[in-house]
Amino acid sequence: MYTITVKSKNETSERKGDHIEINISKEVSSGLTTGLEKYRFIHCALPELNFSKIDTSITIFNRKLGHPFLISSMTGGTKKAGQLNQLLAEAAQEYQLAMGVGSQRIGLEDWDRMESFNVREFAPDILLFANLGAVQLNYSYAIDDCKRAVESIRADGLILHLNPLQEALMENGDVNFSGLLQKIEQVSSNLSVPVVVKEVGWGISVEAAGKLLNAGVAAIDVAGAGGTSWSEVEMHRTKDDVLKNTSAAFRDWGIPTAEAIVDIHREYSNAILIASGGLRNGIDIAKCIALGASLGGLAREFLISAAKSEEKLHEKIRILSRQFRTVLFTTGSKNIEELRNRKIESIQQ
Repeated sequence: MYTITVKSKNETSERKGDHIEINISKEVSSGLTTGLEKYRFIHCALPELNFSKIDTSITIFNRKLGHPFLISSMTGGTKKAGQLNQLLAEAAQEYQLAMGVGSQRIGLEDWDRMESFNVREFAPDILLFANLGAVQLNYSYAIDDCKRAVESIRADGLILHLNPLQEALMENGDVNFSGLLQKIEQVSSNLSVPVVVKEVGWGISVEAAGKLLNAGVAAIDVAGAGGTSWSEVEMHRTKDDVLKNTSAAFRDWGIPTAEAIVDIHREYSNAILIASGGLRNGIDIAKCIALGASLGGLAREFLISAAKSEEKLHEKIRILSRQFRTVLFTTGSKNIEELRNRKIESIQQ
């Protein structure tokens, strides 16, 4: 029989701080690859395009982005997290990127901490996502809490994240996921902004995607395996030998990012998909879009750069932008819509 212990504000804050430090300082990669290495574009030696006139913009959820890049949900709730969020938001504004904040649960429980998530003043024009753990809907959170999370940071949408494996690997984790789909459906029906459901790094299957889309979810972030493994993060956090050894066993767990995108897009071609999980450069983002995604999200790459300096963060974005534009150029694609129609082939490995 599992007992559920209510976490204190200090415990939640300490966990958030641990997550930042571990992601920056430890090797926490999945034992799996994203699967993107199994695909390649057909090179176009005669693109008949002017590189400088290629259009990398995209409009999604009524916001125009300069690039189909998402600064994926990462952090918030501590002073350091607030500083990082400000840097990330300012960069998102300058380069016209989308951004998601980390889980706002700590802000809802301690309103003073919500300020670390409130980045709208630094990024008035970006596509901004609020964020809560979906499982919290089974732990006293309701539709009004979701509305507060959105309204408190003037977000354009709400991300509900799914992390059953991570919760199962935490001491006193929130492991009651029963009946959650119906509650997600209720939130989707009652919020005035789109609801996005994402995993945190183990992928979303076709079956789960179908249930979520039928429940009215506006988009799915596959957040597949191949990048940061939160089982590895929790392995570094815990002092409990049982949890440490259990966490270590799940390093190779999950659905690779490319596999999740291809499978869901094949079954639900009109669904809005966000690709994240192990994306490391502009070519990875371009591959995901060619395979069926609308946005490519990165988290740890941006976090590490922002932790070094504002200059390193901006340099990282410029590198991604140049890489992505070069893919369009060398596939003969004048814009993102043409990139979707360019040939990308599977490499037999």
